[in-house]
Formats: sequence, C-alpha cells, structure tokens
Amino acid sequence: MSLTDLKRKKPKQIIKPVSVDDFIEDANNYALGKASLLATAQTQAIVKGLDKKSTKIYRHATFTLTEKSIAQLDSLSKSTSIAKSRLLRILIHEFSQLTPAQQDQIANKRHDET
Repeated sequence: MSLTDLKRKKPKQIIKPVSVDDFIEDANNYALGKASLLATAQTQAIVKGLDKKSTKIYRHATFTLTEKSIAQLDSLSKSTSIAKSRLLRILIHEFSQLTPAQQDQIANKRHDET
C-alpha cells in the first residue's frame, strides 16, 4: 500500500441511466435553448449561478479598446441606462444583421481612432 492510496477521493457521482428518447429530447431542448429535463439539481444550481437573470449563459471576455471607444461606451451606457456589456451585444447583433457590403463599408470607414 502506497501513500497515494491514502488520499481522500471525491465521492463518485451517481449516473442515472437515461433512455435514448429522453437523451434525444434533451439534446433538442439544448439546441433550442430550452431548459434541460435531465439536469441534476447540482448542475441546475451551477447554471443558475451563471444565469444573469435569463436562460442564457454568459462568458467573460476581454477586449482591447481605445480610450476614445471606452469613453464613448461609458457615455452611451450612462445616457441610455444600458449596461456596457449589453450595449456591446446589441451593437454586435445589429452589425451581424447588415449585408456584407454594409459591413465592409462600416469596417473600412476611417475613424479618428488610430
């Protein structure tokens, strides 16, 4: 017997069997953004902790912005009472709805940010 045998081990999670139909239905729910029917209470608690008051799970991201962009974002956030992260999501969504030609026009437009 070695010392590694004396280490405390995490209790194994009990995996309950799932029927093929339940698995497929849960996968469809996942694809549609609906709540999982098979998630355990522990999994649901983790998801709820990340929930941010909706069914979406957000991921932390880091971006490098110019001082001017940060000031503009801050000003927009204060004047509209919309969180900066939500403003960025709105702007990304709106940009993605444009045609490729419109996106190119905006992307190639000269700004005083150089």
